[in-house]
Amino acid sequence: MDPTQLRTDFPEFSDTTVYPDAVIAFQISMATMLLPADRWGDMLNYGIELWVAHNLVLAAQAADDVSIGNTPGEMTGPTSAKAVDKVSVGFDTQAASLTDGGYWNLTRYGVQFLQLARMMGAGGIQL
Repeated sequence: MDPTQLRTDFPEFSDTTVYPDAVIAFQISMATMLLPADRWGDMLNYGIELWVAHNLVLAAQAADDVSIGNTPGEMTGPTSAKAVDKVSVGFDTQAASLTDGGYWNLTRYGVQFLQLARMMGAGGIQL
């Protein structure tokens, strides 16, 4: 697993200015240390990619915060409603999140990662 492979599988991270190779490589090394290969088996690389994608999105959000003068890393959670003038929109954030998902519910990649991680830890049979 390397930054080139991640960008091939997830082209939304192809901007090397926003997502530098060094940052991707760091996240890959973290995921590689923390995800047990014997548990993930053939799905390990995909699990690593989801881990990395989740953390890249959160890092990009922190960088955006800095660019507008906010504190990086401040937790806000998913947006559930927004209004501009007389127009408003709301989202059912519960429909797209996992129970007890916490931090992983902050991105779609995190939700996918956690769903797979729970399957990897459940044993040999999935019903």
